[in-house]
Amino acid sequence: MSSPIPVTVLSGYLGSGKTTLLNHLLHEQTEWIVAVIVNDMSEINIDAGLIERGSMLSRTEENLVEMSNGCICCTLRDDLLQEVQRIAGQGGVDYILIESTGISEPIPVAQTFTYEDEESGIDLSGSCRLDTMVTMVDAARFWSDYTSGETLLERSQGAADDDEREIADLLIEQIEFCDVLVVNKTDLLEPEQVHRLTSMLRALQPNAEIIETAFGRVAPSSVLGTGKFSFDEALQAPGWLQELEQEHEPETEEYHISSFVFRSRIPFHSERLLEYLEAFPRQVIRAKGIIWCITRNDTALLLSQAGMSIQLEPVSYWVASLPDGQQQRTLEEQPELKASWDPVTGDKCTELVIIGQHLDQQQVIRELTACLLTEEEQQSGESDFHDPFPWLVSPHHHVNSGDEHPHA
Repeated sequence: MSSPIPVTVLSGYLGSGKTTLLNHLLHEQTEWIVAVIVNDMSEINIDAGLIERGSMLSRTEENLVEMSNGCICCTLRDDLLQEVQRIAGQGGVDYILIESTGISEPIPVAQTFTYEDEESGIDLSGSCRLDTMVTMVDAARFWSDYTSGETLLERSQGAADDDEREIADLLIEQIEFCDVLVVNKTDLLEPEQVHRLTSMLRALQPNAEIIETAFGRVAPSSVLGTGKFSFDEALQAPGWLQELEQEHEPETEEYHISSFVFRSRIPFHSERLLEYLEAFPRQVIRAKGIIWCITRNDTALLLSQAGMSIQLEPVSYWVASLPDGQQQRTLEEQPELKASWDPVTGDKCTELVIIGQHLDQQQVIRELTACLLTEEEQQSGESDFHDPFPWLVSPHHHVNSGDEHPHA
């Protein structure tokens, strides 16, 4: 059997420069016959240096463009699975380069190459190998986008009429799941501003290689054929998760970027917590973790903050809330959980990672602690508290802080 075709995926928010980078790679790389999958073929520079004088250019009904240097461009009008399967099946291709849409999240794209699709039955893992996940960041616009508090729909960029995603959430998804971060348009900033941005990105994504550039000019070898991608490692790469597992030591004191974990075996007073989140410290760049609230005593809640976007949602039952038999089986199957089991609260706890700039850690700890139940309140039952969460109607509750983050 032939070796699986390596694949590089370019992600990044609209306007970050993905197409410019893609054109640069097509002109500069000479090692492979490359198949390119894009969303808008009109933006690919197929008429310049890619086509030799007198070469034939053919378009098929499948929206395929084949050029004499071996490059192939396809639009993403069809399902990605079907496009990649067709390219791999027809042969004659050494590499696949995909430019994902500016509003797409990278994890579902990566899963396309990792697992068999249940609906179509297509399994690309035998014919393709995800080599590198690249995320492009617009250095000039990043902070204004990250702190805008806007949704994709508010910018008329939603994937559908019910696309409620916020810009900051999309940006953080793209940054936290990648092997290479290309910080583009650095020519529009002062060196100090670029260094401050890359320091913040390093805190959010400690594992990725960060490349600073302008006009998408990077060495092809930095994003093609790197062999960097591992799905399991990519899932463990975010800075907040490494901080939670005590593996992450930020090298960013120069720019006052710091991180810590707030832990507690006392539940939050739900109303006080939500009130605090409404005025979350503007110095917090990223916060994520599992929290315990008294009015949802049986349920672990996931708090995720990026920029002005704060989401709070139920994710699972606490093991301590399960029937005794199921609880014991779970503890036997998960020795790491048993090792951290508390004789009173079981696995119920709060573990919240905070990453910030110019952050007063002790003040944030005091403010979060003030949201926990007091000793007197701990003597009350769950029913004695008002539950402010609307999840019987909607699976998400969004709260937005009103201040922008300092970044200049």
